[in-house]
Amino acid sequence: MNQAIASEFERTDLGNIQIAPEVIAVIAGLATIEVEGVEGMSGGFAGGIAEMLGRKNLSKGVKVEVGQREAAVDVNIIIEYGHRIPTVASEIQQNIKRSIEMMTGLHVVEVNVHVHDVHFKAQEKVEETDPARVK
Repeated sequence: MNQAIASEFERTDLGNIQIAPEVIAVIAGLATIEVEGVEGMSGGFAGGIAEMLGRKNLSKGVKVEVGQREAAVDVNIIIEYGHRIPTVASEIQQNIKRSIEMMTGLHVVEVNVHVHDVHFKAQEKVEETDPARVK
């Protein structure tokens, strides 16, 4: 659903409150990158390669389905090597659910986490000196 949310629930004495699905996607993206072990968001697989997205494009790694009072979220992530994937995914699910429900009042019924890649930290290059070449 790409239309703004409008229901009886969001009507006030002063008018309607509408929340665009893109806003919910950004909330979910921010909640995702707050979790330790998440290297970044992934735009999905294009030609077999996951595209790393920066903070400005957080919603591109997120798919949101929004009803009048409920939301379902899919996030695509790149995880840091060395973190336990089920633990990180569970923390993402809880953080997204908590953030969306607190900020919008919508009930989050589902949060699916898709791990698209593992990022290895670049190892620092230690230059070895040849003792024979030391002056």
